[in-house]
Amino acid sequence: MTAEEKDRVQQRIMFLRDELNRHNYLYYVKTAPEISDFDFDMMLNELVELEKQYPEFDDVNSPSRRVGSDSSAEFKQVQHRYPMLSLANTYSEGELRDFDNRVRNALSEPPTYVCELKFDGVAIGLTYFDGRLVQAVTRGDGSAGDDVTANARTIRTIPLKLHGSDYPREFEIRGEIIMPRAIFDELNREREDEGEQPFANPRNAAAGTLKLLNPSAVAKRRLDSFFYYMLGEELPFDNHYQNLMAAKEWGFKISEHIQLCSNLECVFDFIKYWDLARKQLPFDTDGVVVKVNSYRHQAILGMTAKTPRWAIAYKYKPEQVSTVLLSVDFQVGRTGAITPVANLKPVKLAGTVVKRASLHNADQVALLDVRIGDWVYVEKGGEIIPKIVGVDLSKRSPLAKILEFPTHCPECGSKLVKIEDEARHFCPNQFACPPQIKGRIEHFISRKAMNIDGLGEETVALLYDNGLVKDAADLYFLKKDQLLLLDRFAHKSAENAIRSIEKSKNVPFYRVVYAIGIRYVGEATARSLAQHFGSMEAIAKATYNELVEVEDIGDRIAQSIIEFFSNPANRQLVEKLKMAGLKLQVEQNENLQLSDALKGMSVVISGTFSKVSRDELKELIRQHGGKNVSSVSASTSLLIAGNNIGPSKLEKATKLGVKIVGEDEFFKLIGQE
Repeated sequence: MTAEEKDRVQQRIMFLRDELNRHNYLYYVKTAPEISDFDFDMMLNELVELEKQYPEFDDVNSPSRRVGSDSSAEFKQVQHRYPMLSLANTYSEGELRDFDNRVRNALSEPPTYVCELKFDGVAIGLTYFDGRLVQAVTRGDGSAGDDVTANARTIRTIPLKLHGSDYPREFEIRGEIIMPRAIFDELNREREDEGEQPFANPRNAAAGTLKLLNPSAVAKRRLDSFFYYMLGEELPFDNHYQNLMAAKEWGFKISEHIQLCSNLECVFDFIKYWDLARKQLPFDTDGVVVKVNSYRHQAILGMTAKTPRWAIAYKYKPEQVSTVLLSVDFQVGRTGAITPVANLKPVKLAGTVVKRASLHNADQVALLDVRIGDWVYVEKGGEIIPKIVGVDLSKRSPLAKILEFPTHCPECGSKLVKIEDEARHFCPNQFACPPQIKGRIEHFISRKAMNIDGLGEETVALLYDNGLVKDAADLYFLKKDQLLLLDRFAHKSAENAIRSIEKSKNVPFYRVVYAIGIRYVGEATARSLAQHFGSMEAIAKATYNELVEVEDIGDRIAQSIIEFFSNPANRQLVEKLKMAGLKLQVEQNENLQLSDALKGMSVVISGTFSKVSRDELKELIRQHGGKNVSSVSASTSLLIAGNNIGPSKLEKATKLGVKIVGEDEFFKLIGQE
């Protein structure tokens, strides 16, 4: 092997490790997977094979040796008495036969297998003493997990006191916390009605619920559970199946869909049956777990560092359907980005009818070589988001039309541009392209900007399409009578909208800076600009050298600010906002400082919090002399860690020795109990 080839292999191994670590965190901590389990397993298999072939690149911290973590900084960490290992996965009958051969070769007698459904939920371990629940712990990193006992007690299918008297004095039982689909659908309807982001899938909803800090809120979510594995020194039977049947008598919810198999053909029959029948179940499953039944056989087979050798998970491939690509729309986002969206012949996929799917960008269209009239393969990314993953070339018609990416904006006709290092094309006509104008108004009224209630995307479109607003400032000159002419408004809703618009005039100056939508200027930068210059007029007149003197403002942001205020349309917008009476300069009480507890400290916030919002935390940091920064670096003084903390921030803070505190500890730090 040449040095160049060896370098390529090393780079590939490093890439796979980084990606797998990132997806591990997204799956277990953020509960927001970006890829399917199948794609993850394929990446992991590739890494394992490369590490076998090239042991010189071995790393004890490789994700091939690691169980993903779901730990949260908000819960007490508990060491598992028995390591909570993951299972080896397979997607093929051939690999399952290999598993069977390994088992038979290691044993002196034929094994009996237990086949169980693999529940798509959150792993949990429950410890019982004298028939009473004493502790519930999540998987965590396999060695230690989060103590969620208070939340587990709210789940009605978890027995608090066992039935009968023939159970061991102390034992652990493991299982899965799930959310039935009907409960999931109901929960998402409620979240959407309240304007909250719906959960992506039942597993994410179950994981998010189990990490809530208020057990009463957990109880309202009506989680469910199934149990499938017992551990202890004095279990009543010497095999897995009989112990589960005993646990059923003690009050545990053991799946009725469990089967003893004396040979592999019986296992395959179980797998094939449930590949179709699982779709009729009221909860999600993503495969079948095959376990050697005898504990004596399990002991002979033993464990690897990561998985037991006596069990394997056969996972069903993501559901995929083929349908016809009828046409493609090119949508214009509020930033001018062009996104191709496929219109499909309606087809049922994973329980819903799919009519549209994203094609992402021109590069993806070219990579797939997708054409109008093609039969295309559609999957739901993470079982949720429809996406086109391939083309059935065997069905391609000679009449299939090559898909040409537009050269001009489909909304306003402007010639599109493609910025270097960007995958997307953009429409540069920001002041006359309707979707971009509407998008800027939507940003202006958003919660973190002017926070105008009673208006939304559809209302903004209605106001713009009827000529009542041409920019965000026009909102302040609307009259109730004008709104009443529109279908969406009655007297009360019109009054509420006008009242909310008027109320927004009181938001502090820095939020106005954020609301006007200068590219690259987020909340923190807007506050820095407001505090440094004191007024919109001063920001507008600032030179490049004056701008880069402001902390956190570099070349790109400075150029963007200058470009924004050099445009007559933007200067006119600011003038209209001034006429409307918005706060365009810092008021004295905006700089109120309560203490010097955080003086000179750079503070990073990551995650979600139960007592205050992230915006309120940022304000508290400022009021106590600290500075909120977005990323962890060697100069960071403090990381405030909430639920679902960002993986890269946590890893970097730990590596750099940055002090990490939870929500309660932060309040003590600033003297507020």
